[in-house]
Order: sequence, then structure tokens, then C-alpha cells
Amino acid sequence: MPAGLSAMPMPPTGGAAHMSGLMWMPTRPLTVLRLFAVHPQPVPVLPLLGLLLLCAYIAGVVVLMRRGDAWPPLRSACWLLGVATIELMTATGFDGYGMELFSIHMIQHMTLSMLAPILLCLGAPVTLLLRALSGGGTIRRRVRTGILRVLHSRPAAVIANPIVTGILFLFSLYALYFTPLFDVLMSTMWGHNLMLVHFLLIGSLYFWGVLGVDPSPRRGNGLMGQAGSPVARIAEMAVPVPFHAFFGVVLMMASTVMVSYYAAPMPSLDASALGDQQTAGGIAWGFTELPTLLVLLVLFLQWQRSDARRTAAAERHAARYGDVELDEYNARLADIARRDAAR
Repeated sequence: MPAGLSAMPMPPTGGAAHMSGLMWMPTRPLTVLRLFAVHPQPVPVLPLLGLLLLCAYIAGVVVLMRRGDAWPPLRSACWLLGVATIELMTATGFDGYGMELFSIHMIQHMTLSMLAPILLCLGAPVTLLLRALSGGGTIRRRVRTGILRVLHSRPAAVIANPIVTGILFLFSLYALYFTPLFDVLMSTMWGHNLMLVHFLLIGSLYFWGVLGVDPSPRRGNGLMGQAGSPVARIAEMAVPVPFHAFFGVVLMMASTVMVSYYAAPMPSLDASALGDQQTAGGIAWGFTELPTLLVLLVLFLQWQRSDARRTAAAERHAARYGDVELDEYNARLADIARRDAAR
């Protein structure tokens, strides 16, 4: 046992062995095959949620297809991959071993809070929902109107504010692991599932604003509209990176176990708590690179397409009405020339 570990107080939950509720706990050493093996919990909250999201999305696409409307296959593929990542993290050995090893839990956390939300947001579910509800009966129109009112409401504008989403995204990381909150949530099956749902919701809220694929309050000419510009969203994506890196470095450099729940790993895993914590810190530090690159690529493509649309619109306007700016520039030059001739 690492030096100083024996002096640490045991967690109030006693670790994974004392979690209450119907939970599957691994009893065999960790291997790659056991980690990826299908093994849902007796009460599969997150796997069922993922299947529900998939069925609802497919229903929306079917509505558009029956109406003769097209829906980008790439959007559907992103949504499918997003649901697949949820299932991978919650319906396999990741969930059970994540309750025994901090490093496996950190993979769960980062995947559910960063990778899965990016893929789900790229699926444009709000756009799909609004399109599926358009052109229908009275009930569909009322539901669609209600959704649009919520999206343009003041509470939605507050929640979608980049300062609010950034604070929630980062605060939940530090507040969860550096306070007793983690031990409390991990003491019960429902607390554990609530934490996983929280990862998914907070990540989806954050990347909903950053990616800007779906309608959101970040529209118009005000501050919220400026926050929705590609440059502002690129800056917003870059802000959490050093905070995630610092969090990871703290875990890697700590000389004692900082999360008491993982102070006593299962003996059959043959893992030291401090070494496992250092691995978890390395995962938290390095995992952000792939999602960040993916988001930056999407934002760069959006920026290019936006410039292309503006250029095409300017060319159409010039073809129809003439190049106003060029005409004004030539008029100014002509006026200067007349004044010089008069002098």
C-alpha cells in the first residue's frame, strides 16, 4: 500500500463493495475482453435511455422520409455513434469495472461528458424534431410552437449563455471529485446513474452551444448572437482545455489518494489506489485532445461554409443590382478627381 494511504479515513460508503441497490460488480481480474463484454446492470438506466433516444430519432427520420423530405445521412450516423458510445460505457464491463477502478471510471466520465455529447449534437436532434413536427395537424403545430417559445425564452438564453455553460461544465468536474459529493453519489445505484446522466446532460448543454448545429438562443445581433459566431465558439472550446489539463495533473502529481471511494480497489484487480489515480489523471489530461480536434474541425468547416454563403450572396446581389460598394468607391474617386481639377 502506498505511503500515507493507511492514514487516510475510509470513505463513508466503504467503496464499491458497500454500494446499495442492484449492481453488478466484477469479481475477476480486468482484461480487454471482459472490459468490452456486454454486461448491462440489473436496472439498465443508461442503456434504456440510449435505446429510447435511438428509437425517437429513427421515428423522426421516418416521418421526414414519408413526407418526401431528405435528412442528411451523416447526421443520422453521428447520432447512431453517439448512442453507441453511451451503450459502450454503460452496458458493458466499463460500468462494473468503473465502480472498482478510478481509471476506468474516468474513461466513462470523459466519454459521456465529451465524446457522446459531441456526436449527439452533430446529429441535430432539435432540428429533426422541429422539421418532423412541421406540416402536421393542430397538436403537432402547438408542440412545435411551444418548443420554439422555450428556445427563445429568457431562461433558455440564461442556460445557453457561454459563461453559464462553461462554469457548469468545469465546476461539475472539480466539485464532484474534490468534495465528498462523489462518495455520496456512488453509495447507491440511483446516485451512480444520476451522476452518469449528469455527465451526459452537462456535456450536451455545453456542446449544443459550441457546435451551433441546432437552433438555440445564440442568435440575433446582440451579445448572444456574437457568442454564436464561429470565432467566439472556437475561443469557448479552447477555454476548458487548460482546466482539464490542470485537473489531470493534480491527480497525477498527488502523493495521496484524493478520492476516498477508490482508496481500496478490489484485491483481485491487483491495482494500487495511488497508481490507479495517476492513470485516471493521465486519462483526464489526454482525453480532451480528440474531442477538441473534432469540434475545431467542425467549427472550421462551418466557418468556411459561412464565408462561401456570404460570398455567393454578395455575387448574386451584385449580378442583380450591381456592385454597390464598388460603385460608391468609383463615385468617391470621381468626386476627388473633379475637386482636383477645379483647384
